Formats: sequence, C-alpha cells, structure tokens
Amino acid sequence: MTSTGNSSQGNSATGVPGITIARIAELAGVSAATVSKVINGHAEVAAHTRALVEGVLREQGYRRQKKVSSSPLVDVVLHELAGAYSIEVIRGVERVAGEHGLTITLTELHGRHTPGRSWVDGVLARRPTGVIAVFAGPTAAQHDQLRSRDIPVVLVDPTGEPAHGVPSVGAENWSGGLAATRHLLELGHRRIGVITGPHDMLSSRARLDGYRAAMDAAGVPADPDLVREGRFLSADGLHHTRELLRLPDPPTAVFTCNESEALGVYQAVHEAGLRIPDDLSVVGFDDLPSAQWLIPALTTVRQPLSDMAATATGMVIDLAQGKDLPQNRLVLSTELVVRASTAPPRR
Repeated sequence: MTSTGNSSQGNSATGVPGITIARIAELAGVSAATVSKVINGHAEVAAHTRALVEGVLREQGYRRQKKVSSSPLVDVVLHELAGAYSIEVIRGVERVAGEHGLTITLTELHGRHTPGRSWVDGVLARRPTGVIAVFAGPTAAQHDQLRSRDIPVVLVDPTGEPAHGVPSVGAENWSGGLAATRHLLELGHRRIGVITGPHDMLSSRARLDGYRAAMDAAGVPADPDLVREGRFLSADGLHHTRELLRLPDPPTAVFTCNESEALGVYQAVHEAGLRIPDDLSVVGFDDLPSAQWLIPALTTVRQPLSDMAATATGMVIDLAQGKDLPQNRLVLSTELVVRASTAPPRR
C-alpha cells in the first residue's frame, strides 16, 4: 500500500485547505505515522487510538486527494448466516461479483443488525471494493469511516429507513402484504390473522400496513386480537398460532410476514389435529425454495432476494469505479405465488 506521508506536506483535505496529516496528528496528540496508519487501514493501531484519530478526521472533514487501490473483494455482512434466505442473497452477490473477478468475504452478526468495532477494523485493513450489508447496516460512525476510505456501502433489505445518501435495494413490502391479504379476502375469508416481524423493522411495518390497507379497502375491520407481533422466527409462528386457534372465534386464515413463521403455523395446525387449508389457510412471504416442498405447498409472496443482492453488487461496483448511481434507492417488485395452502373457508 502507498503511504500517505507523515509531514505537513501530506495529503490535504479536498476543499479544506491546510488540513494535513501533520495537523490531524497534532490535534489528536499522536504521531503523523500513526495517523497515516489509520488512514491506510493498518491493523496494528490500538482500538482507542484509532477511534481518537477517526474522530479528528471526521471533525476536520479530511479526505484523501488520491484514492488508494482496493482489493478485489466484496464484503457481505449478514445478520444471520443460516437458511435459504442467506443462500439466495449469496447467490445473487456471487452472480455479479464473479463476472467482475471479485471474491466474496462473509461476516455473520449472529442475529444482530449492527456490526461491531472489530468488523470495521477488518474492513479498513482489507480495503474491499465495497460492502453489502444485508438486513443489517453499519452505524453512522462506521459509514463515515468507510466513506473516508472510499469504500462504498449498499444496503439490501434494510432494517430501517436508510440515512440520506446511503444506497439501498429493497422489495415492495407494502404491495406484498396487500396482495397476500387481498387473495385471502377474495377467497371469502374475513377472520384473517397476521403474524408480523419486529415492529421496529421497516419491512415488517410495511407488510402489516399492506394487510391493514387490504382489510380497510374491503370494509372488513381488522380485529386487534388477530394481529400478533413476532420476530421472523418459526417459534413465533408456532406460539402465536396456538393462541389464535384457542380464541372463541379463531381465524380462518393467517398471513405470516416471512416463511420461517409459516413453518411454525404448519406445526401448530398439525398439533391441533387440523388441516391446511381445510381448517386454516396460510400465506407466507419470501418464496424461498422450501416453500414449494411443504405439504401442502405454501402460497406466498415472492421477494426477489437473489435479484436484490445482484442489483446491490452492481451498485457497489459502479460506485467503486467512480460512477454516479441513477438513483440511490431501488425497490424491486414482489409477486403473489398461489399454491395449495389457501382455499375458501369452510365456516
């Protein structure tokens, strides 16, 4: 890697005359060599020293004049590296990364949605072409660190509203929730339950809003007892369906906001000695490969995860090449896929 220098003649900030490595070192109370190591992502700088220098760099608006060469890597950060969801995402990234001679590195956050300090230190040291964060995202400070090293970040299926200027690729979650619920209404269902994801997740809120919009448009009151908050886990589908089936007036259909929850619904229906769709119709969300192998095959909303990841990878590559994106936020269409888990209600 090329050193940025360690004297007052070092790189000055773009548009901020006089901001040199020497000045940053003076303000941070460290050597110019240490500042240079932080800027270049060297791992041998202590974490507290790195944080101190990074803070001064942000405060002073420091930007290198000369871009340092990146490695032929794409860093993919996933909240959880398990199941078909992750596989579909990785396939999408690999499809585009392979065409450009890029290798994928994976980081699992073990259920968390924000990477820790060690992650960003590793990224700065690796200098990848870019970062793709899936159902997760760096903190604002981490974004600043990556931006100062010209490492672009694109979010896939963001958990919340992305900050201004942060590119993202999502799906039409509201339309998907609307289509799923409308399908059940058209079959004649009126007691329609919904099992959501966490209320603070953007996709979960949008799918629930789509459900409510369909119910409202049909003039069918949405019974609060039929709305249950989950965490996108199979255990949630199992627990909430057990409770829904114990109601004096149980639902005749359930819309789950992902397919893990749908698996739990299937288990609860089996435990109760009931049948899908005879006693309960079920609609999921995602259309992962396993959906068609459930018995009966699951009616679901297709979320184009592989295409979302491929699109994000293309955006990262464009940004790394200095190209402007036509738009920062892309939303891909969802589609209802009707299979055997839905039918008109018997009662």
